[in-house]
Amino acid sequence: MSALEVALRSELHRRGLRFRKHVSIVPGLRCRPDVVFPRARVAVECRGCFWHLCPVDAVLPKSNLDYWLPKLERNVERDRRNEKTLAAAGWTLVVVWEHENTMEAATRIERLVRSAITAG
Repeated sequence: MSALEVALRSELHRRGLRFRKHVSIVPGLRCRPDVVFPRARVAVECRGCFWHLCPVDAVLPKSNLDYWLPKLERNVERDRRNEKTLAAAGWTLVVVWEHENTMEAATRIERLVRSAITAG
């Protein structure tokens, strides 16, 4: 559990949003999103910029690149597979990167969740 995840969950809870944590939402998929809003069918993943090769500010290690690059690329490929599977199952996935402002991310998620519940 990252500091981003804790801060984001705390802010979402403060805003009155109730959610589940780390639950399996698609049968057969090992992905367990960090935050799940079942009623709105919205899942949130908090991603570390290093571990998931953030397109904005990921920095590759200077040493042992033969080890790290394939490992990090597998993480990205797994993320893509999970995103496609969740979308095919009718879920909206929100990705929050560790460099993002927590309050802005919480606002984005809150709008999406409340809109989905209202439309539902």
